[in-house]
Amino acid sequence: MYIAMNRFKVRPDSEEAFRQKWLSRDVLLRAVPGFVSFQFLRGPVLEEYVLYASHTVWTSYEAFIGWTRSEEFRVAHVGAGQRAVLTIGPPVFEGFQVLQNIDA
Repeated sequence: MYIAMNRFKVRPDSEEAFRQKWLSRDVLLRAVPGFVSFQFLRGPVLEEYVLYASHTVWTSYEAFIGWTRSEEFRVAHVGAGQRAVLTIGPPVFEGFQVLQNIDA
């Protein structure tokens, strides 16, 4: 398995607009081979920003790369640069190979 995460430092005065942009978008992930799950996360609230993250689980690194090269990825990220006004800097990507997974 592979986990792909983007972290966003959202300006406090732009938080609601950022949330709505994510929560109202079309979700195209289900159509992509190897997709397992997606979580949209809200983290610590600091004076300068509110931390958000998108967290996607894939069956493999290769499945994640397939997503990044897909038409669904292109469509999902149209206008992504417009988020810059809502955030402090660009998103920070972090990718993880899953070494151990314990289910309930």
